Amino acid sequence: MKKSKDKKVQEFLNDIRMLNGDKFSILQKLREMVIQQFPEVGERMMYGGIMFSLKEDFGGIFVYKKHISFEFGNGAKMKDPKGLLEGSGKLRRHLKLTSLSEIADKDVGFFLKQVP
Repeated sequence: MKKSKDKKVQEFLNDIRMLNGDKFSILQKLREMVIQQFPEVGERMMYGGIMFSLKEDFGGIFVYKKHISFEFGNGAKMKDPKGLLEGSGKLRRHLKLTSLSEIADKDVGFFLKQVP
């Protein structure tokens, strides 16, 4: 597990690991994908989840009772040929994930490659 440089993010990760191993596995895999795609990414706690930023915020991971949500700040502008993104706001779209296999099934990597 790659430790976060942000103390609050690391505390959040530790808490999720102790409370729910399955959700932690999903959360950690998503973080690894973001860090691999963007080694210079910044992360911080905001709105109860982990926000990611490059020059500006581009998305975040949020843990809910029944799923994990990967939010994309400009998701409405992303290509989504399979109609996987959910949400109807002006810009934000998200993917709901309930298992590790859904990371591939919902093509998280495809959407990460579209982050500017």
